[in-house]
Parts: sequence; structure tokens; C-alpha cells
Amino acid sequence: MTRERETEKYVYEGKTQFCQHCGARINAEAEICPNCGVRVKEIPVYIEKKSSGIAAVLSFLFTGLGQIYNGQIGKGIVFMIVGFILAGTMLILIGFILYPIFWIYNIYDAYSTAEKINAGVVGRR
Repeated sequence: MTRERETEKYVYEGKTQFCQHCGARINAEAEICPNCGVRVKEIPVYIEKKSSGIAAVLSFLFTGLGQIYNGQIGKGIVFMIVGFILAGTMLILIGFILYPIFWIYNIYDAYSTAEKINAGVVGRR
């Protein structure tokens, strides 16, 4: 059997494509070209979905927890440290302005990052 005939046996009527590497006609469902062995289809990558509601609630309860839930451990730890520092500044009154602003941003960030992870726009950092 010739190489061309070998390739043809993998081709089904109406569902064909051409290998971008060797130009052989192959089955549209093929992941690897039977002619040259090059991968023609990307392997899908599973992205674990995150609940934006859970991320927001966790950040509401404790600054940085939503980021950690989203897989952004470093960012969550930084948010926790900044939260502790701002909570400490409440003793000199400036924290009463800065902490609520940071706390609301923390909740928004956890929610929007979970949405972006689910949309495949951003990965964990």
C-alpha cells in the first residue's frame, strides 16, 4: 500500500482537512497527521472554574481569601498584609478612610478575577 493510499484510509467523506505541515488530506477529527506525524489539533486544556460569588464572599469575610481561592496565593498574602497595615492605621484615623476603600477593591478584585479565569482571559499567578 502506498503512502498516499495509507493516508486516504483515514479520510472520511465530507469531513476532511489538510495537514498544514505536509499538505496531506486527512480526517477533520484527526489529532495527528497519519502521513507526517505532526499534531494538527491542539489538545484542549481544562481550566478549573471558579465561583465569583464564593471569591467575593471570602474576600468580604477576610481580606485576601478570595484571591487565594482564585489560586493567586502571592496576591492574597499581599492583600492580607496590606489589610493588616491599613487596619492598624485606624488608630491614627486615616485607616477609617483607606481600609474600607481597600476592602471594597479586594472584594471587586476577587470577583472579577474569578470571572476572568472562567472566561479563560487570565490564569492564576
